[in-house]
Amino acid sequence: MPADTPAVAFDPALGLAVLHTPNSTYAVRIGADGSPRHLHWGPALDAASLTDPRSPADSSFEDEAAADELAPQTGARFGPAGLRVRFADGTVGAQWHFDGHGIDDGELRLRLVDRRYPLAADLCYRVRPGSDVIERWTELTHTGETGHIVIDRLDSASWTAPPLSDYRLSHLVGGWFSEFQLQRDRLPVAETVLTSRRGITGHHASPWLALDDGTATEEHGEVWSTALAWSGSWRITVHRNPVGRATWTGGFGHEGLSWNLRPGETLQTPVFAGLYTPDGFGGASRAWHAHVRSQVLPEPDRDQPVLYNSWEATGFDVDTAGQLRLAELAARLGVELFVLDDGWFGARTDDRAGLGDWTPRPAAFPEGLRPLADEVHRLGMAFGLWVEPEMVNADSDLFRAHPDWAVHTPTRDATELRNQLVLNLARPEVEAWVHRTLDRLVAENDVDWLKWDANRPFTEAGWPGHPDPDRLWIDHTRAVHRIMDRLRTDHPGLRIEACAGGGGRVDLAILARTDQAWTSDNTDPVDRISIQHGFSQLFPAQAMAAWVTDSPNGITGRTTPLRFRFHVAMAGALGLGGDLTHWTPEELTEAAELVARYKEIRPLVQHGEQHRLTGAGGTTAVHYAAADGTEHALLAWRPATRFGHQPAPLRLPALDDQARYRDLDTGEEYGGALLRHRGIELRLPVGDHASRLIRLRRLG
Repeated sequence: MPADTPAVAFDPALGLAVLHTPNSTYAVRIGADGSPRHLHWGPALDAASLTDPRSPADSSFEDEAAADELAPQTGARFGPAGLRVRFADGTVGAQWHFDGHGIDDGELRLRLVDRRYPLAADLCYRVRPGSDVIERWTELTHTGETGHIVIDRLDSASWTAPPLSDYRLSHLVGGWFSEFQLQRDRLPVAETVLTSRRGITGHHASPWLALDDGTATEEHGEVWSTALAWSGSWRITVHRNPVGRATWTGGFGHEGLSWNLRPGETLQTPVFAGLYTPDGFGGASRAWHAHVRSQVLPEPDRDQPVLYNSWEATGFDVDTAGQLRLAELAARLGVELFVLDDGWFGARTDDRAGLGDWTPRPAAFPEGLRPLADEVHRLGMAFGLWVEPEMVNADSDLFRAHPDWAVHTPTRDATELRNQLVLNLARPEVEAWVHRTLDRLVAENDVDWLKWDANRPFTEAGWPGHPDPDRLWIDHTRAVHRIMDRLRTDHPGLRIEACAGGGGRVDLAILARTDQAWTSDNTDPVDRISIQHGFSQLFPAQAMAAWVTDSPNGITGRTTPLRFRFHVAMAGALGLGGDLTHWTPEELTEAAELVARYKEIRPLVQHGEQHRLTGAGGTTAVHYAAADGTEHALLAWRPATRFGHQPAPLRLPALDDQARYRDLDTGEEYGGALLRHRGIELRLPVGDHASRLIRLRRLG
């Protein structure tokens, strides 16, 4: 598009709204019935070509408005509705009148009002300089003076893919210990529902998806992808109809929930962001990574520290002396952050008691945590602390004092998972208590880092005595966000790691107020390759916590070399979690060398452009390139060896055909065209669990 083309424009005469990003155009037209209808999302083009009216449906049995920007449950609309409302007289659904628009600093608002009832909606769109991501959300307002309107569903946005020869859906599935498994399937002619009903983002599904025509590859082909910025329950419904159109609508909450909208109240949804790219799944990921760095992460320019976490070494058996011994060993390895995990508080000697009593356990820390924190700081490391502030054990002083603070339904038996219940942070007094408690912990112990965990979903999710109990599903999550925001404001420099029994709460909203996410409780390096591959579809490596732990692995029992474990973990934000007191002197020496190697490539891993590579013989790799193309780091892994299957040279598409490159470890020089089109010889060690780090520098 010409350089002077505005990012956002609206033509009142045509009812045409157009948003331009550097590489795409998004267009909407106000239909004859007052509803905004999707026109185009794809390659950049001139808006003048989009003004022809859409042909009407040939049959009254066909969906006349499958391309609604937010389907309102009325008219001949038979797909999933993004808005479901019920008025006091029993009427369901909205019928819109277009009431104008507003444009301000890259943001477009399309104002809609119901023709007969006191309901208004703003459909909001935002583009940011240099980004192809379009952010969308909805604000729904009760404009009357009496009564309430029941909101049974309010999605952030509906998206429409262009007509394609076929549709393929990419999404993430999994469970505890197997998060972020990439699934690619032909999209059926049906409604496909992706959801979490758990009160957290979820291990089993992720609010990210991508559509293509079935032919896109890692580096080539058109891809349309979206991501919902929400850390609680959510639902996305993808609808492919029999005549070849694919749409999807999504937002917070799951089916069966409702919200009573009171006079003068506005319900604002989370952002549902979308991205078009012609450069394959890898191009989509790199664009998302750039967006997360520039618009989501609170401090994207800071390096994530190399951390040590004590959990796998000690479990609940923690005390000052043992933690100091681990801290001394970690410091010798070059660790920059020491994190004390579970077991330090209340009566916490196992998972049956103590949650909610956030004071140091006297038998383990007779002088409190400050002596440990001071010694960790003296050793040159930051001090971190594990907390689970949304949860409570029934065997705790907090629960005995405030049993009503737990999420519960009085006439139902409470389900305890991991021997704990969920605190209802939607209650203002509970939110205030959590903030006050964490604020005190950080201030009194000079805490630099909080690992914020959440080890169970919602069950029996009642709110006795509240007239609108379903609000807890949304307001609890909003309270979590507010507390994190307040802590970061009150304690500049404090960093937070998101965790929920592994990767159960990883999304754009939680990353807007945390520095990295604990990806999975599974630290087996072979399993982590696929977990990290799925994580990288949306999130950058600097947000991905990746640990080196003991071998054999404590759960899978797999034995792997220390070098292989490090090379897999070096593809993200490196951490150590094994029992260092049982590592041999040789292992400690090798670990220190590998930590130093990671710090050399950390700027590339955490701030560079990522290219996922697949080679022959089960070999995979991740290539990190500096933005200016001068420095490169390649981490390659082969988990298993097959007889007679030597890995072929691995092609490096991020390099420049015309440039020359030097291997910084061997001194060998290569032409860029050779490495791009024939590939680099990996020269992996013999046997299973082979890996290698290759560093390249462009010459001249």
